[in-house]
This record gives sequence, structure tokens and C-alpha cells, in this order.
Amino acid sequence: MHFDSRTQQALRDAGLSTDEIRTADERVKALTREDADALVAFFEGNETVYSDMDLAHSAGGVVEHTVDHLDCYTHADSIRGYLKFETWGVPVEGGRPLDDGLVELTLGPTVNTRTKFAADRDGL
Repeated sequence: MHFDSRTQQALRDAGLSTDEIRTADERVKALTREDADALVAFFEGNETVYSDMDLAHSAGGVVEHTVDHLDCYTHADSIRGYLKFETWGVPVEGGRPLDDGLVELTLGPTVNTRTKFAADRDGL
């Protein structure tokens, strides 16, 4: 089950039955898988994306990236994987589609920050 023992106890204290907690747990997992699928679809559907990523050798502003692929998997409420650009890549921990057509990922070592991506430069 996704919920740790303290969270499960708090949910029981709030009046949820074990079956209701299990149903909520399954819903969290399903929503996580849906988000992961949406993230993969975003990067599969765009050969070039734009981000607000801070790069060491960049003048700042919007950065253009040529996308190779996003490979991700889920475990409970966690999304992890690897985002591969044309010439480099970065581990991904967490992410979500945003309401305005953007996606946001937490990028791991070398970047170490949450980064928004858009299908076009004006989207950011």
C-alpha cells in the first residue's frame, strides 16, 4: 500500500475503513500512472521543447532542447526515469502536467531543480 502506517492510522481515525483506504491508494496509483503517461506523450509529441532551465553556459531566459525521449516508470505516487535530449540527458524524479499545456519535471544531478517545459517558446 502507498500510504505509510501513520497515514493509514490517520485515515482510519478520520473514519475511513480499510477498504476505503485501499480504494484511495489505488486511485493515487492510477493518477500517478496517468500523469506519467501524459509526460511521456508530451515529449513524444514534440521534437523540440523549450524550458526555463538554468544552464551554466547560457545567457538565461528560454532554452531550446531537441528531445530524444522520456523514459519513465511509476511506483506508488512516485514518477522516476530519464529524459534524453539530443546530446545529453538527466534523471527525472517527479513530474506533472500543468493546466496550461506545460509540463513540470524535477530534474536530478547536473540540473537539480524543478523545470517547466513548453511545446513552443511563447508557452513559457
